This record gives sequence, C-alpha cells and structure tokens, in this order.
Amino acid sequence: MFIDTAKIYLKAGDGGDGCNSFYRDRSIRLGRPDGGEGGDGGDVILLADKNVHTLLDFKYNRHFIAESGRNGSSNNKTGKNGKDRIVRIPLGTMVYDEKTGDLLRDLINEADSVRVCEGGAGGKGNSRGRPSTEGESGDEKNVILQLKLIADVGIVGFPNAGKSTLISRVSRAKSKIAGYPFTTKEPILGIVQFHDESFAIADMPGLIEGAHRGRGLGDKFLRHIERTKLLVHLVDMAAVDGRSPVEDYGALNEELKLYSSSLSKKPQIIAANKMDLTQADGNLADFKKVVSKKVYPISAQTGDGVPMLIKGIISRLKKNNHGRSSDE
Repeated sequence: MFIDTAKIYLKAGDGGDGCNSFYRDRSIRLGRPDGGEGGDGGDVILLADKNVHTLLDFKYNRHFIAESGRNGSSNNKTGKNGKDRIVRIPLGTMVYDEKTGDLLRDLINEADSVRVCEGGAGGKGNSRGRPSTEGESGDEKNVILQLKLIADVGIVGFPNAGKSTLISRVSRAKSKIAGYPFTTKEPILGIVQFHDESFAIADMPGLIEGAHRGRGLGDKFLRHIERTKLLVHLVDMAAVDGRSPVEDYGALNEELKLYSSSLSKKPQIIAANKMDLTQADGNLADFKKVVSKKVYPISAQTGDGVPMLIKGIISRLKKNNHGRSSDE
C-alpha cells in the first residue's frame, strides 16, 4: 500500500527537575546547598532516509515522544539529558505545522533533517545559592507529512494509455495491468537500466479531465510529478476507447496547466503507444499534422520502439542537466 499523507503527533522530552539538597557534616551543621541541575529533554527530529519509501508506517504509529531529562541529584550531580527521538521519513516529504499550515521543511535529499520539537530545559539546582526549579516542558506539535515522489521521469496519460505496461517493460517495477480505467491506483516507482545509463521513472495513475479539481484520482497524484525533470506523455494512438489521440493530448496538457503553470512548462517527450494495432498508423499520421513536436512510436506490449524512446529520454535528461530544456 502506498501512503503519501500522514498526520503525526510529536512531543519533545521534558526537562528534569533541579535538586534541592543540602550537604551536612560535623563542620557544616546548617548545610551547604549541593543540588544538581536537571537534564535537558530530548528533541524530536525528522530525518530523510532513502531506505524509507512511503508513509505507511505512520498509518499505524502516529505518536513519537522523545526521552525526558533525568532529575538532578545531591552532590552537584546533573541529571542525564534525554535522548533525541529520530523519526525517519522518505526523501521528498514536506513537513507542515497542522495548527498554522506553515511549511516547516521540505526534506528532499538524503540526511536532510528538521528539529520539529525542542526538548525542555532542565531545572536549576540549589547548589549556587538559589532555589531549585522544575524542568521545563518539551515542545509538542501535530504535523502533516506530505510525500512527493522524487523521480527523474514521470509517465502521464489518460486511463488505459498503457503506462503500467510501459513501466513494467522498461524496469523491474510491477504495476497491475488490466483493460479498464484506473488499474493503477497509486504511483509506481522503477529504475530503468540501459547500458551504462540509469534513471528513476514513475508511473502515475491515469488522469482525466477535471483532475486538477480532484476528479477521478485527481490532484492527489498530480503533486508527485512536480519533482520530475521530464514527463513522458503517453498517448493511446490506437484509440481503443474511442477517444481522439489529438484531443487527449490537448486535454491532458490543459489539466497540467490548470493544476500548476510550472507543470505545463516541464519538458515532455511524446510517446505514441499501441502502434502494434492496425488503426494506429492512420491516427499517428493525423496526430503529426496537428502536433509538430517529435513523436516516438512504440508498442509497450511488444517492445517495438521502446529502446529508441529510452535513448530519447536519456538524451533529454542530459540536455536538461546542461540547462537545455526546450522540446525537440
């Protein structure tokens, strides 16, 4: 199960109490203050970890509490500080304060971290001629975790365009494949290895018109393609659902634009899928008359044309890395 949103409760450790103690012996009958200070409470830290891939664990475990500091003791002994609570989350997780809605941190890279709750300070002992004090309470906070997948390439297209078949062919990722809409109900991430080159690719659930408003699987998954460097726009060129490839191409680009202007400007590669079906050739010719950009004819089912598509993806990624991101 792929979970990309979670609400969790975080509580830093309380500070230990300062000690109120007096040392007495035969020469010091009235007693000398010797109470030690309390230890500081531990902090709560969110840490990006590449070995964590979803927020599934937070569906069942929602409370994370750091260790409190120990109380001070006599003979000027300071209490032990509480241990920090490290909460490991996936790369690409955005951390929001539930109360204010503020973005606390966007944890994109391995080992990125944010100290969300600070432990309470330990209380003061009476060893310095002052009254002892109690430790301070640690911070507590409810936060919203929102994951955006980090992939080099995102496959987008209308339902039944063949996205699941394509990612299953080019990587070891296994996505459910069937002849009905919304077979894929969650993003699927895979690694494409082609000779000495490799890149991460994500299969996004099929979009429909109105997706930016939440229709179908909606904007729940549109955010996952925001971090991609390149989109592969997969078009069902055989029009097996009776749809127009030209209209589908325009409608999906409009959905990307309505959701985010930056998405509509993201570099795209157009892949004309299902070219193994007889009606695809005529549709491709009509498509090229309207869409002047380069089109890669492929069959994700048979594998025809897929190596050329992968080469095109790698070439575009390299161009983008050198600051050239215009469409071919």
